[in-house]
Amino acid sequence: MSIKTIIDKISSTTVPKVKKVALAYSGGLDSSLAVALLRLVYKAKEIVPITLDIGQGEEEIIEGNKKAKVLGIEPIMVNMKKEFTHTWLTRAIHANSDYLGYPVSTSMTRQIIAKKVAEMAVEMGCDAIAEGSTGKGNDQYRMHNVFKTFAPTLTILVPVRDFDLTRVEEEELCRHWGVPVTETIRGGDDKTMWCRSIASGAIGLNQALADDLWMWYCPPEKASEKPEIISLEFKEGVPVAMNGKKKNLAQIIFDLNKIGGRNAIGKIDMFEDGIMDLKSREIYEAPAATIILKLHRDLEQFCLTKDEIQFKKMVEQKWAYLIYHGMAYHPLRAALDAFLKTTQKVVSGKYQVKLYKGNIDILSRESATSLFAPEVRSIESRSFNQKMCADAAHIKGLPFEILGKRGIIPS
Repeated sequence: MSIKTIIDKISSTTVPKVKKVALAYSGGLDSSLAVALLRLVYKAKEIVPITLDIGQGEEEIIEGNKKAKVLGIEPIMVNMKKEFTHTWLTRAIHANSDYLGYPVSTSMTRQIIAKKVAEMAVEMGCDAIAEGSTGKGNDQYRMHNVFKTFAPTLTILVPVRDFDLTRVEEEELCRHWGVPVTETIRGGDDKTMWCRSIASGAIGLNQALADDLWMWYCPPEKASEKPEIISLEFKEGVPVAMNGKKKNLAQIIFDLNKIGGRNAIGKIDMFEDGIMDLKSREIYEAPAATIILKLHRDLEQFCLTKDEIQFKKMVEQKWAYLIYHGMAYHPLRAALDAFLKTTQKVVSGKYQVKLYKGNIDILSRESATSLFAPEVRSIESRSFNQKMCADAAHIKGLPFEILGKRGIIPS
């Protein structure tokens, strides 16, 4: 498609009149192109670019600032790492965050970003908010829901979606208008400390994944032949120490991403049912999340009652659904968090694990709050007279006796 055809398509699209627009600016292709579209097509008189640091890494922020200079904008920088880590990742660990195999991450950060941008847009007197989602992904819904929650009267602009632009057309426009493009992975590369999303929606069904695609993950055949042993301590459901040293959650996640990745842990290659109920093959890497969530689930099995665990699994499923589907600030999420937090009061303990070529083997567990009582349960112990259970088994078996006498039994 020629550049003239693309521009003609844009020109034929009716756009709302806006004056001052707050832009969620990451420095990626979509938000960079949005700057040009806001100026040239929407005729915005003022653009307020806002960049949030949610742990994507200094390199990405520096790259975004370089592009901003070329674009003639100066992003407002907001550090949200502490809120993301100590508020949202704590919640995610408590909830054993998992949506169909994906440890929800981008789902959270998009909504954290949207909330802050919306709040700042209202404070600064903007009449519109813009962001770079496509019409085929999930983020358009997440951002829209949060924008409407915190800035209900502002106009929402989603240029890539609203001009029906393909990735190729975006790249053509960037070349034509001199918008800098440094994206090396078509489909984008969304980094957070918890999970990295790679080329979302752009991976073919049987497309091979190159070894240089990964930031942390090392394929098993290239991983060390020597196992690596680490220890991790949890307090009230959150890691607080690693290898005997007290560390904050952000540092533990940073270390585990490196350690887990080099031991071939954290690759996720899955089919995902998006908000539009359309399947896509999605690629993630999440070494730290994989290790922490595996141990956290095991610790809960160690410390919580059967009924708590069974009910909590339903709560976890709903929690992940809400976050994934753009409902992070729905009242129900806060109610679920209250339950989850209550369960974590007894989820404390220490683990020693062996990491080897993608495997996480638990070597030892200890917890002062565990419900594991071998002195009662073990077949080696004489904790109670087993004959006492005969009467209990008889009573529990009465309904089955009645069913048997009826004679109509499903096969």
